[in-house]
Amino acid sequence: MNVQPILDHFANYAPLDELESKELTSRLSERTIKRKQFILQEGDVCKHYTFVVEGCFRMYKVDKKGNEHNLQFSIENGWVGDIDSFHNEKPSELYIEAMEPSVILQLEKPDLLYLYIHYLKFNRNFRVLIENAFISLQKRVLQNISATAEEKYVDFMNKHPNLFNRISNVQIASYLGVTPEFLSKIRRGLSSK
Repeated sequence: MNVQPILDHFANYAPLDELESKELTSRLSERTIKRKQFILQEGDVCKHYTFVVEGCFRMYKVDKKGNEHNLQFSIENGWVGDIDSFHNEKPSELYIEAMEPSVILQLEKPDLLYLYIHYLKFNRNFRVLIENAFISLQKRVLQNISATAEEKYVDFMNKHPNLFNRISNVQIASYLGVTPEFLSKIRRGLSSK
């Protein structure tokens, strides 16, 4: 199991010592995921925090009309999971699907709680991860209520340059809350500037 990416990831916050690294490693499970395979489906309880070692995932909701609404994309060194379902142990309203063949490391709730209680660094690391995710979510909500579609697209391009060759325009349009046709119009308008 290749745990170096997650150890390197935590080094950005509070690096783990040898004992903490061993404890984390013993509690992780590695999975190889095929393209279009789900690691969470609506109605299931999210049982893992998932760290992406290789690959790309999207988290989305399907509305009553059958339309998909992308909430998040996660690539290498990113996390994905339905936090509400995970912490409250309730059925998820979301899907998490691999957009390409992927390798992930997963941590179950009892193992996460054990790490929180016995090693303060994990409590700090995961708190910082959640705080950063919350900040990003706040910014996205503010952008959705105050920015134009073109501004949202430009911001997405700037924040996620590694995603453009990995996901379709349909997926980007869903994330931005516009139709694929409108996204094409935005792109044409930007290329003519």
